[in-house]
Amino acid sequence: MSQENKVALVTGGARGIGRGISRHLLDQGWRVVFCDVDSEAAIDFLAQHPGTRDLYFVHADVSVEAQVEQALGEAMAWAGRLDALINNAGLADPDNGPVEDLDLSVWQRRLDVNLTGPLLMTKHGIRHLRETRGSIVNIASTRALQSEPDTEAYAATKGGLVALTHALAVSLGPEIRVNCISPGWIDVRAEQPGAGDNVEPLSQRDHEQHPAGRVGRADDIASTVAFLISDNAGFVTGQNIVVDGGMTRKMIYED
Repeated sequence: MSQENKVALVTGGARGIGRGISRHLLDQGWRVVFCDVDSEAAIDFLAQHPGTRDLYFVHADVSVEAQVEQALGEAMAWAGRLDALINNAGLADPDNGPVEDLDLSVWQRRLDVNLTGPLLMTKHGIRHLRETRGSIVNIASTRALQSEPDTEAYAATKGGLVALTHALAVSLGPEIRVNCISPGWIDVRAEQPGAGDNVEPLSQRDHEQHPAGRVGRADDIASTVAFLISDNAGFVTGQNIVVDGGMTRKMIYED
C-alpha cells in the first residue's frame, strides 16, 4: 500500500501543532481527516488547499463520546480506511492558578479533553486500525516530565497520556503500534488562522537557551509523527519521544 493511499485522522487539526501535522502529512502524500471544535479555523485551513480531494474536516469535541463515534463514522465514509490516528486535541493553557483555588470543573475539563479524548478516539478507532495494522500517536508535553508552578491539571493530563500510551501499546500490539510525542516549546503562531507573514520574530535569547540553538516549529513535531506512523518505525511502540531541543536535559540553576 503506497503512502498516497493511506489515511490519517488528526484531532485538533485546525490550528497550532495539529494544523502543522495535517499539512505535513498532506504534503507527504497522506489523505488527511482533521477534526476540531473550531469551524472557522478549519475553514481557513481548507481555504489554504483549494481543489484538493485529500483533506477533509469533521467537527467534533473529542471529550463527547457520541461526537467521537460520529466523527469516525464520517471519516470512514469519506476515506474507507484508517491507517493512523494522531491524538493532538487538547486545552493548551497550562496555568490553572493556585491549587488551593483550583475549581474542580477546570480540573475535570482538562481531563475530559486532554486525556479522555484520546482514549475515546482510540476506543472507537481500534477496529479500523486493526484492519490496516495502523498506528496511534498521542501528543503529550514535556510538562509530563517537569513543571512550573500552578500547572497541576495540565501536567496530570499529559503525564496520564504518556502512561496511557504504553498501556495501549501492550494491549493493542502487535496489530497496532502506539507511541507518544512530548513537545517542548513549539512556536505555533504561524499555524493560527490569518497569521500570514506578520509573525514577530522571537528573541535571540529565546533561541539560544535551547541546546539545539532554536525554538521548535510545528514541522519538528509533524516530521516526528510522520516517522512514527511509517513502516520505518515498525519496531517502535510504547515510547514517549521528547522533541524539545534538549531543554529537559539542561541543568538550570539560578545564580
